[in-house]
Amino acid sequence: MKLNSVAPAEGYTWIRQGIWLFRQNPLGFLMLVFMYIFVAQLAVIVPVIGVFAVLLLTPTLAVGFMTACRQAIQKERISPMVYLIALKSGALVRKRILQLGIVYGVLIIVLSFTLSLLVDFELLIPLMTSDKPMTPESLRQIYLVLFFGAIFYIPIAMLMWFSPVLIAWADMSVAQALFSSFLACWANKAAFFLYLAIWSLILIAIPLMVGMIFDAINLGQAASFIIAPLSMGGLTLMQCSFYATWKACFTEDDVIPTA
Repeated sequence: MKLNSVAPAEGYTWIRQGIWLFRQNPLGFLMLVFMYIFVAQLAVIVPVIGVFAVLLLTPTLAVGFMTACRQAIQKERISPMVYLIALKSGALVRKRILQLGIVYGVLIIVLSFTLSLLVDFELLIPLMTSDKPMTPESLRQIYLVLFFGAIFYIPIAMLMWFSPVLIAWADMSVAQALFSSFLACWANKAAFFLYLAIWSLILIAIPLMVGMIFDAINLGQAASFIIAPLSMGGLTLMQCSFYATWKACFTEDDVIPTA
């Protein structure tokens, strides 16, 4: 397994390759993303345990989706059971992937605790659970959550980006996979910056703009019927492009064409 360093413009190429990959089996990929969102929403209903279960299984599900990408390239059928492939890959891989899930859960808990020290969640919770109007102070707190949350999540994302597949496909230990993932993201930070900037525009800026346009013409309630499928499609494309980042940053045999 060889770590590669790529040009910054590769960030755009990864997105084009993700689009190409999605085209190989759009219904299969949409099914997997819909299943993840649906099950995650059900799990969150269970206080504490449900949330931690989702975090624990996140690396397992990541390996499943990446395996589905491989299957799409090889023209194989994508099954929902692909999500469990890491747990069926032997006792050692199963142990390591679950340990990685624990590490991820602990990191997210630490992140949440740190945010609670910087942001007044007591002010935000009533806004999320009722129809109370937004105040300037609550809006400021929302911006603080988004800003500090994004800043603090960056190192977690770097640690976790490639760790699941490095454990499942490269037979690395948890510590080695975390280190290699962070190193790969750091070595290609310019390409990742462009990649994430484009996805931020697609997944955040465009839906916000659509919502503002519909609000301006008094059709705010109808906006969700457009934003929801757009967001679902964009999220699926982004998931497919994760495989392109893997292929670029680590040497393997097969190549993904560009769109």
